[in-house]
Amino acid sequence: MTELLPDYLHFYTMNWASLYSAKRTGDRQGKTFNPDQVRNSFLRDYDRIIFSSAFRRLQNKTQVFPLPRAVFVHNRLTHSLEVASVGRSLGKSAGDALAEKYGPVNETFAEFYKYELPSVIAAACLAHDIGNPPFGHSGEDAIRTYFTTLEGDSRKMVHDALSENQLKDLEKFEGNSNAFRILTNNFNEIDPGGYRLTYATLASIVKYPCASVEGFNKSTGLIATKKSGFFDSELDVYKQIAAELEIPKTEGFEHVYSRHPFVFLTEAADDICYRIIDMEDAHRLHILTLYTIKELFYPFFEKESEYYNTLEYLDKKVNSLVDDNQKVQFIRAKWIGLMTEKLSKAFMDNEEALLAGTLQKDLMKCLPKHEQELIDRINDFSYKYIYNYKSVVEIEIAGYNVIGGLLKEFVHAVLYHGQAKSGKLLQLVSKQFPLKLTADSLYSDIQSIVDFISGMTDLYAIDMYRKITGINVPEIR
Repeated sequence: MTELLPDYLHFYTMNWASLYSAKRTGDRQGKTFNPDQVRNSFLRDYDRIIFSSAFRRLQNKTQVFPLPRAVFVHNRLTHSLEVASVGRSLGKSAGDALAEKYGPVNETFAEFYKYELPSVIAAACLAHDIGNPPFGHSGEDAIRTYFTTLEGDSRKMVHDALSENQLKDLEKFEGNSNAFRILTNNFNEIDPGGYRLTYATLASIVKYPCASVEGFNKSTGLIATKKSGFFDSELDVYKQIAAELEIPKTEGFEHVYSRHPFVFLTEAADDICYRIIDMEDAHRLHILTLYTIKELFYPFFEKESEYYNTLEYLDKKVNSLVDDNQKVQFIRAKWIGLMTEKLSKAFMDNEEALLAGTLQKDLMKCLPKHEQELIDRINDFSYKYIYNYKSVVEIEIAGYNVIGGLLKEFVHAVLYHGQAKSGKLLQLVSKQFPLKLTADSLYSDIQSIVDFISGMTDLYAIDMYRKITGINVPEIR
């Protein structure tokens, strides 16, 4: 594979020709690929994700604003679909550029980058939030808080039984790592490989290719160690993917790897979407005005020379619309299109650093300084007026209480499974999540409880919490 590109690219740590593979998790040795005449391997990845129950449950998981409301705002499912749409465009733009630059060297290479990379990025974007627990980031924080504040005998039992990395999986619980687990773990089923996605798609999801014990360390200066990308239980799966795609391990670390270049496109699609979509939702809820949207997003068009991207054209079209919501939607569409162009260009401009594994910032931070300053204005405004809006804070507090309360009940039931109440509680855990309840299975048993709770929708988690705490007494049916 490494002979497909010009000699000068062989000096880099990674190689475009080895960074994609249709091999799937769970594939047996020597397996031949499915000769599907309609869908390529990467389109099948997209379909497997979109038809999954874990993806459907995202429709009742909070994006930013509480669900449900009279005004329909984005949830995790609609957000993921929109990110996938933008990701497909980014993949198409970058793929076309790579195919044009290196395609004449090898036909297979050109075919993947020109026609299949868009499907890889779209599938990765579709699954990027699939590991998020109920109530979003507050749900993640609730899981971390529960395990870091264990006391007494419960703390001793957990700390004595788990390795340092396993303990950090819980104390530093990360939705990104949980997504990789959901997609690759067969849980209680016989066939291995989980969703059996291609290695190319899975590698495009792992934003932080780092084990929990080495992650959450910004002092390294490495983007990979900002959080974590796989739990102890899925470490070997990621090692297999890294070996197949020739993703190098970072020197000086045990389980930290270079970011796969495709990850930057997946991340860019998410970065583009949530910055404008959260604003659009806030406008629909009358938290901010059309004037504010214009003030924040119009400056991006001031220096554009192509007519359809100029501020003159944008303002003319916006003024021709009657409804303010339609005006915001048009600004949103134009801004997404503009940023897609800019970030796909930034991807190609940083090709050498991507292949060398030395690009330690996201693509938005590769934009010119004045555009980064405009992004910072959006970030500051969102933090102050959207993410700290009263109802948003209220749902975060509810998330702490509900998720923390469920963990308190169910983890206690695992630790003290001989108690009468514990046996009853564990009967409520879905058979999908195996519980061995043996002396050496505590890590996997606790993971099963976390899998069960993190997979709940917001409303189901609230309903379960009310019932098992006696706030609501369930009816016999």
